[in-house]
Amino acid sequence: MIPIKPVSIHANATSPSKPSPDLSTIPQDVAGKFLAPGKLNLTVLPPLALYVHFPWCVRKCPYCDFNSHEVKGSFDEDAYLRALRADLESALPMIWGRKIYSIFIGGGTPSLMSAAGLDRLMSDLRTLLPIDGAAEITMEANPGTFEMEKFRSYRQSGINRLSIGIQSFHSEHLAALGRIHNGDEARRAIEIAQTHFDNFNLDLMFALPGQSLAQVKTDVETALSFAPPHLSLYHLTLEPNTYFAKFPPAIPDDDLSAEMQDLIHEKMAGEGYRNYEVSAYARQGHESRHNQNYWNFGDYLGIGAGAHSKLSFPHRIVRQARYKQPRAFMDAALAGNAVQESNEIAAHDLPFEFMLNALRLNQGFPVNLFQERTGLLINSIEKELSEAERKGLLTRDHQTIAPTERGRMFLNDLQQIFLRDEEEK
Repeated sequence: MIPIKPVSIHANATSPSKPSPDLSTIPQDVAGKFLAPGKLNLTVLPPLALYVHFPWCVRKCPYCDFNSHEVKGSFDEDAYLRALRADLESALPMIWGRKIYSIFIGGGTPSLMSAAGLDRLMSDLRTLLPIDGAAEITMEANPGTFEMEKFRSYRQSGINRLSIGIQSFHSEHLAALGRIHNGDEARRAIEIAQTHFDNFNLDLMFALPGQSLAQVKTDVETALSFAPPHLSLYHLTLEPNTYFAKFPPAIPDDDLSAEMQDLIHEKMAGEGYRNYEVSAYARQGHESRHNQNYWNFGDYLGIGAGAHSKLSFPHRIVRQARYKQPRAFMDAALAGNAVQESNEIAAHDLPFEFMLNALRLNQGFPVNLFQERTGLLINSIEKELSEAERKGLLTRDHQTIAPTERGRMFLNDLQQIFLRDEEEK
């Protein structure tokens, strides 16, 4: 899930599995633009992940602010797959010689793809990229699209982890959220996933319109009855530019929402799940490697309509965004450049960019990771660290920096401390 909202793909790794590529092999246009001298000095490049965006869904949910578009009858799968391959081919010089440690196919609803289409996509990725043999390869799936044979084929094509958008097991809540499945279809989807996948995630939402504390308890207990390796539990938020933002439903108040969150923490901990990130719970060894790479400020190449990238070079870190509309993206990709925006992250913005991600991890991050991923010395943010510590939002020693319990409760306030205003830049 890349919403930026998205390591050896073992996210605790702090260096790639092989040395940085020989810069003499990189094409001259890339060498001149991205490898020129700059303000940063990254001695090692972060692990690299790949995100593939599939932009279509059956119905646009009223809370969704992702780049997704309702299918109007059908979509041109062949044209989109050709565009994805062209997009990746154009991007290869940016990641010359770097191995891919995780792949996430998100959307939209990627499980609308045919089995043959997914197999073609995976074949293209393996042909063009050096993919680590132990790579985690995740695909998002909607319960309304589950067919036994199709998901068996997905597994055979190389998908080794599913992320299933359950949201709730109560059909009335699913209807209020605009989902195309009901509670029975949600259960059936998990049963199919269990048949073919050892590793899968269930997405659930809480603080839904008209939802009671007892209904949250039922949702969590139902999910746990399937013993999923990983659960993501998200508080419904009314995002700008969504139907819910324009026509807000009646949702639980802050006190009831807090009770729901406390209940979730208690239930998950009681079943042996570790709350390793704000909304993520996992059994030991099943943390999302792809998402951990985001939170550890690793690199990712995003291909597909509206996909975002964050790529590091020895002297700069660059963010890119592809064209959002599917047809505009396809036309641009086939013409040789699907990138609509490309910007170097200014050095004064890097502390906030890093902390926006790393402080989501409940156990924090190694002190030396800040310098390794940003090229900046840790003492460059001493003032901000001291302020956060003084407010009881953060704890640190010579090895680790981590949010306190109060810092996790007021995460936005903690992150904002590292956002520098204009006169500081």
